[in-house]
Amino acid sequence: MERELKIKKDSNKWRVVLVVSGVISNVLLFLISNHFKLPFFLDTIGTIVSAVVGGLFPGILTAVLSNTICAFIDDNSLYFMFVNVLVAIYASGTVNYSNFKKIKKAIIFALTAGAFSGFMGAVTQRVLFGVTENPVVGDLIIPLERTFGFTPIGSFYVACILINLLDKAITTFVAYLVVFFTPPDEAEEVLNSGWKQKPLSVEELKRIRNWDKDIKMSSSTRMALTLVGASLILVFIMGWIGISLYFESEKEERVENAWNATEFAVNVIVPSQMYDFISNGRDDANYTNFEYLLSTIRDNAYGVNHIYVIRAEDSGVRYIFDMAYEDKETPYEPGELIKYKDMKNLPPKEELFKGEYVYKETRGFGTWTMSVFNPVLNSEGDVICHVGADVSLAYMAVYMRTFIFKVVVILAGFFVLIVAYALWTTDVYSTYPISSMAEMLDRFSKGSDSQQQLDENVREIRALNIHTGDETEKLYRSICNLTLSQAEQMRSIRRLSESTAKMQDGLIMTMADMVENRDYDMGAHVQRTTAIVRIVLDSLKKKGYYAEKLTPKFMSDVIRSAPLYDVGKIKVPNEILFKPGKLTDEEFEIVKTHAIEGKKILDNAISTSNGDNYLKEARNMAAYHHERWDGSGYPEGLHGEVIPLSARIMAIADVFDDITSDRVYRKAYSFDKAIEIMESFSGTVFDPKCLEAFMDALPEIKVIMMKYGNNGI
Repeated sequence: MERELKIKKDSNKWRVVLVVSGVISNVLLFLISNHFKLPFFLDTIGTIVSAVVGGLFPGILTAVLSNTICAFIDDNSLYFMFVNVLVAIYASGTVNYSNFKKIKKAIIFALTAGAFSGFMGAVTQRVLFGVTENPVVGDLIIPLERTFGFTPIGSFYVACILINLLDKAITTFVAYLVVFFTPPDEAEEVLNSGWKQKPLSVEELKRIRNWDKDIKMSSSTRMALTLVGASLILVFIMGWIGISLYFESEKEERVENAWNATEFAVNVIVPSQMYDFISNGRDDANYTNFEYLLSTIRDNAYGVNHIYVIRAEDSGVRYIFDMAYEDKETPYEPGELIKYKDMKNLPPKEELFKGEYVYKETRGFGTWTMSVFNPVLNSEGDVICHVGADVSLAYMAVYMRTFIFKVVVILAGFFVLIVAYALWTTDVYSTYPISSMAEMLDRFSKGSDSQQQLDENVREIRALNIHTGDETEKLYRSICNLTLSQAEQMRSIRRLSESTAKMQDGLIMTMADMVENRDYDMGAHVQRTTAIVRIVLDSLKKKGYYAEKLTPKFMSDVIRSAPLYDVGKIKVPNEILFKPGKLTDEEFEIVKTHAIEGKKILDNAISTSNGDNYLKEARNMAAYHHERWDGSGYPEGLHGEVIPLSARIMAIADVFDDITSDRVYRKAYSFDKAIEIMESFSGTVFDPKCLEAFMDALPEIKVIMMKYGNNGI
């Protein structure tokens, strides 16, 4: 029978409201702080509340959106996004709604979050700006140095941490008030609004984690690793390509500017004046003017940090013009000769003598310089000198490191947001629903197969209420229908089985009555022995004897088949079975064959019915209920626990009912006398443990004897 699942369509509206409220509060407080030039920002109150009430993803989303919007007010906000994201992770991971309402937990959070934010903020400022962006921090550095003897850098870090401790103290206090006055029911509704199934309790989550702890890698972990790995590879490749293209473009642009600068200088140089400048140096009236012109050309050529004029000679280069710059505070003097071996950035002298354009790139540890040399020719085409210009890319490496750090810091916040979203969607749409179903089905397979348990399984699986709207939900619906169909099918099978069992029990009782009715002295012997067998089984179970043997199936089989234990008597002739006096030895031997005959009858029945278990126990009782504990019984002389347990129990029931019942050749023994006889048989005729269980259940046995009209009571 199929039943349509009623799926509750939930939404994330309360989480959206929480995030929007958090972002608005963060931005407004940042505006107020920025407008009044406060030393702290108060831009994480909404983030903390979102993380504590809504969980990890809402907290991270609030932090990212807040800093992104605040960047329109202050560009530097983007660089501190990652710090606020880490605060959100810390808030959602270490405290929750109930824990955060504890003052001790809130204080610990404020101290640790403040110290961490201060340290990370200080590192970010040092790398990106070199100096503090907060004037209050700058005002604290000198007092800290003077009072505690800190170094300037140490004072800077301490000042940042102190300011952030104050910021997080105020922030945590306000967030604490918001959380404290938030009703628990509403907080729970916000937290649970993101589930795509029945929200799992802490105990259920622990049970699922314990169930799948032997899994090599969960789907959420695989998703996280795949996403992080693919993103990092993509970011690395794109970053490398972007930086390489930018670096190459910047290099080409600066070299081109260097060529243009030297070309402009060549055009304004008067070749004949170069000899005068070499001879007279700065004493020449035109030297200073031309030096100023070269300085102007250098300053206006983007990327050119050094420009000079040299003349190549056989022994070296002679400087005509050279100017100081950042990496060279003392320039060469006019006319100073420098040997080629001392000039690493110069091309071979043969190239200079040719009067051609020369390009030389020099790399070393911490240096990367491109040098261009433009020849100055006289009217006859002879080389008079060269105008050289250097472009250094060493400082670009520092710039690129800062640039990369900025990109990494900005992207880190968005990267964590994307990963958190992917993990959240994987968890709520796949991991938790599939794990819940799998754990539940595994538990069902190991549980009992009773109808009550099957019906409970149906209710439990339907209570998951998975509504992901994808293949997972279809799988869930199929499992629900399968579980329901299984329960209904088993219900039908049980009804048929019960009907069949009743029919079999009726046939057994009919067969037993046929045997019993041949002996007029037997009365309700079958009913009494069956009841006594049941009572002894229950007593053994209570005492813990033969616990491994006394399964529910075994006990049921013994009780159902007990009426057949004397079925072999149907083969005993009437004249012997009904003889009023004492039997002769030959007659007794014939009576003893009823055990073997009963075994044969039931073996044939077992063969015909494909070996039902309860008939196997009937065969054991029919064949061996006259065996004795000491091995002196018949038909095979078995002893001790070699005798089947069902036969040992039936022996007690049979003997007790026999000695407490009237026979044509004697009267029944009194109850007390019968008990005395039974006790005397312990360890010889009967199993001591079975007899002990029988003795413990005497009150119940008395009731049975009276119920079926036994005269011995």
